[in-house]
Amino acid sequence: MDHEPTEQLVDTLLPCMPDVAQRQAALHELHQTWRLIEASAKMNCPSEARLLLPAVLATRTDLVQLERDLVANMVAEKVRQVLGEAATRAQYALDLLVRNLFERTADVGFLAVDRDLCRFVAGQSTDRAAAQRRLAAYRDKYTVYDDILLLAPDGTMLVRAAPDAPLSCSSDPLVAATLAAPGYLETFRASDLRPGQERALLYSQAMRHPDTGAVTGVLCLSFHFAHELAAVFAAYGDPEGRAIMLLLDADDRVISSADPLWIAPGVRVPVNLEATAAPRLFAGREYLVSTLASGGYQGYPGPPGWKTQVMVPLDLAFRRPRRDAASQLAPEMLQGLLSHARSFNPALHALMSSVTGATQAIKRIVWNGKVTSIRTGSDDAGDIRRLYPVLDEITETGERSDAAFSQSIEGLYQTVLASSLQAAAFTAQLLVDMLDRSLYERANDCRWWALAGPLRQALAATDAGQQRVQIGALLAHINGLYTVYSRLVVYDRHGCIVAATGPQDLVGSHIADDTLRAVMGLRSESDHVAETFGPSPLYDGRPTFVYHAAIRHPEHDANVIGGIGIVFDSAVELRNMLDGGVAGRAAMHAFFVEPGGRVLSGTDAGYPAGAVLALDADLFDTAAQHGRAARIVVHDGQYCVAACASAQGYREFRTIPGREQPVFSVVLQSFGPVRSQAELARSSQVRVRTEHEQGRDYALFLVDGALMALDAAAVVEAVPFARVKRAPASGGAIGMLDAGPDQGRRHFVWVFDLARMVSGQERAWPLDGQVILVRHGAGTIGLLVDDVHSVQRFAPEVLSAFGAPAAAGLTAGLIKANGGELLIQEISTERLLAWMRAARTTGDQQRTG
Repeated sequence: MDHEPTEQLVDTLLPCMPDVAQRQAALHELHQTWRLIEASAKMNCPSEARLLLPAVLATRTDLVQLERDLVANMVAEKVRQVLGEAATRAQYALDLLVRNLFERTADVGFLAVDRDLCRFVAGQSTDRAAAQRRLAAYRDKYTVYDDILLLAPDGTMLVRAAPDAPLSCSSDPLVAATLAAPGYLETFRASDLRPGQERALLYSQAMRHPDTGAVTGVLCLSFHFAHELAAVFAAYGDPEGRAIMLLLDADDRVISSADPLWIAPGVRVPVNLEATAAPRLFAGREYLVSTLASGGYQGYPGPPGWKTQVMVPLDLAFRRPRRDAASQLAPEMLQGLLSHARSFNPALHALMSSVTGATQAIKRIVWNGKVTSIRTGSDDAGDIRRLYPVLDEITETGERSDAAFSQSIEGLYQTVLASSLQAAAFTAQLLVDMLDRSLYERANDCRWWALAGPLRQALAATDAGQQRVQIGALLAHINGLYTVYSRLVVYDRHGCIVAATGPQDLVGSHIADDTLRAVMGLRSESDHVAETFGPSPLYDGRPTFVYHAAIRHPEHDANVIGGIGIVFDSAVELRNMLDGGVAGRAAMHAFFVEPGGRVLSGTDAGYPAGAVLALDADLFDTAAQHGRAARIVVHDGQYCVAACASAQGYREFRTIPGREQPVFSVVLQSFGPVRSQAELARSSQVRVRTEHEQGRDYALFLVDGALMALDAAAVVEAVPFARVKRAPASGGAIGMLDAGPDQGRRHFVWVFDLARMVSGQERAWPLDGQVILVRHGAGTIGLLVDDVHSVQRFAPEVLSAFGAPAAAGLTAGLIKANGGELLIQEISTERLLAWMRAARTTGDQQRTG
């Protein structure tokens, strides 16, 4: 989605984001402080500061651009969060609706060939009361319908499910169109078939003579549209009432509104199918708008042109309570998560890198200023001291700038995490909603098919061969319409399977005894048996859901003569649901699990069905109590967003405790591997406390997380590693640096990786590292380090020298800082130059050997 706001759009949106505006004001104030530092240095110590001022100016310029980038990204992320939530709500609402209507297309095809109803419409049966009871029984099981009607070819109403509705004759052209259609018709408009309704959603199909196949009438299913939309709006609308959800037609007119007093049905609204960030104006108010069109489901496209839309008023969009996603995290987890920003939010990573670069530049300015003053201080100590207050002011303002930018980035990161948690929680809820709506249909199907007259008569017949033929043909027809089933089976009172779809290897085998007892004990046609999800011989030993209903004698309803078992194609259907939920989401996996975490189905091959997903039990408990839960966790060595939702049921499904198996959905989105303490420590700033007025000055820096020191008098300056010209390894050198003019000539120095010099091990170079120029006598070399730290003075009593160079390598001794709690390696400049000369000599010998 294109949510990146332009500069003009940022100016439009910023007044609606008071928290971002406050951040911008604080950053702008710091910008003015940097200007004052420059002015003060020019007036009070112009000659001493002349080397620093260009760097200060460049840093201030970078900070101004960083401020603009940060504000633009904060605005973009907030817009992305609002539009992302709106798009998720709209998409899921539409997905559920389309999947629901897909089931209706199968229902109308099945009921249109119901033998009892076909006989009535053909005039072979004149028992209107019996036909009405059959329609009512169907409606009572499939409660998504508010009426079911049978009509003669001339529109005469023959019977309907609603007993108190008047019989009449319809003049709706739908009747003639259905008679001429090869299959079902889907109609959405006003119709005299549903008087009093402004619009009705009708599914109709021609009915045929049971013997001749001639068209004899029309079946019409009236979908309880308003009830279903209200349920969808309640599940996926904004519970705070700050946004409105709409269902639109092909002309962008409102079909149904979550709040008709806000936006009424029938009005035309602006849409945003391109998913841009620009606000839309409607009725004098600006909105952020997300519009989603249906992608269809299993070849069914949904009603033509239907779209769902969420509209969020611009004045309310960013005034929601802050979702503080990171405050509860341990500091090391938050630090570890941020270290993976490059993978899950490149814009955030770029900002973090820019802030790090600016912070390094400021530290480098102060560091260079102090080492320069130490190196030249003996020549004009009085003048050089005038630079110290400027350096102190740069340090203080740099720390304030770093804190301000870091706080802003943390706020931005809060928004990113909140969006991730929110998206995962919505996805988890969608998955269990889809599952419950699907299983609702399965529970309905088995109970309805068990009432089929031909099925009851065939099972009651004494001719076993005729049983198999008749029942097998009916099951094959049903399974052709309802493709979500792997297999349908019918068994007698002894549990012996007499007919089945698919391979006939099951015919003659038996249903499990406990299942048979449960089916034979069902008290009414409204009851069913749901097997616990697990391996089933009806599904080739694979785990699945199987639903059963009792088949009763055609003349004695109290006499159960067998049952029907419908085998859900779980391997395919559950995976389709899960794949659809996480499609296009990087590093996201989804699962259906039992309360203990045992996997029913998942998108991660590492957790097949039957494996246990090890998550904190509190996540499942919270989801069970509140419907869903989401949090940041560590799972399988990865930082993850974990969201969990419990199946709450749909309509009357799951209203009877204990009948249906409890199911949870789990969504896991990985951000990256857990960082070790050493890795986290490498990015932490070590504090050095020193109060020594007399002693020796040292330039401190970091190498692989360790604090090291050089005699400050030997240090020239530090420059960014980015200035190094890489070169093939030559005598240990990793490149060459143009150090500027020296006595009228360009001065180039070799650069060495200090970490490799100390440890002897190869490593990946820190691309944001620093190069320290060190001079000893007439020689100068460059040392690649991770970062400069500070310039400190240490008294002689905290210094301990090493003996022979061979025993200590490059280390001249240790500095016991912070009362002896922190040990700092002192690197010997003499030993550095000796190492470099030896390496260069070895390299020359290798090239000439």
